[in-house]
Amino acid sequence: MKEEFERKTFEEKVSYLIENLRKLPDELAKEGVEILAKAGEMEYAVVLARDKGMTDKAIAILTDEGDFLWAALIAKNAGQEALCERLYRDGLQYYIEMEMFGRAISAATSLGMSQYEIDDLYRRGVAKESQGVDLAHSRDMIDCAMQSLDMSIIGRDDELSRQVMQAVREERERNAKQ
Repeated sequence: MKEEFERKTFEEKVSYLIENLRKLPDELAKEGVEILAKAGEMEYAVVLARDKGMTDKAIAILTDEGDFLWAALIAKNAGQEALCERLYRDGLQYYIEMEMFGRAISAATSLGMSQYEIDDLYRRGVAKESQGVDLAHSRDMIDCAMQSLDMSIIGRDDELSRQVMQAVREERERNAKQ
């Protein structure tokens, strides 16, 4: 089996590894992980490493890719609680630096941080995502959507259509007052 595998081209090896990931012989696992990682098939490389008991290798691949959440989960499932917590902490720092606040919130939640700290991360994320947003343009888009909704129910005389038309009128009136 190993000799036959060695004769394959790199692309054939990658295809073979992906197709046979769950039933790959142990003798090909270590080389398979390396090949998959080299090919940029990180998810497959991690799954193969994890499934073949190469937890440290799976975690190393993930941390190199900046996926501390999955790495921490693998550590936790392997019973390595201290490593799991360290990975969440490292991930929290990394995600904040990279302004990936959704992932930072996940790490903070897993670490049991206070709601105040989690809310602060949420606010920072909203502020980051809101940078450069043109509120006037957003309002115009909402008005356009409301007009489309209004036009789509013209001529309908059922209770739901009347409720929608009334809600659209009320919203327009509120917006006009503001």
